[in-house]
Amino acid sequence: MDSEIAPVEGIVTEALPNTLFRVELKTGETLLAYLAGKMRLHRIRILVGDKVLVQLDPYGGKGRITRRL
Repeated sequence: MDSEIAPVEGIVTEALPNTLFRVELKTGETLLAYLAGKMRLHRIRILVGDKVLVQLDPYGGKGRITRRL
């Protein structure tokens, strides 16, 4: 992708079906996020309360969880 957006830290507040998560960002806003492909591939578990790095969608839809901190 040409315009990569810097990842933002957030905390997982809710686990939803189909590997969707509700994440509260440091700025205070909440959004839906899904797991990145490598995290699914290596079966990295995400639990409520985990700190994660989220790459935001430039169009304002969902975010992608790229790393568990």
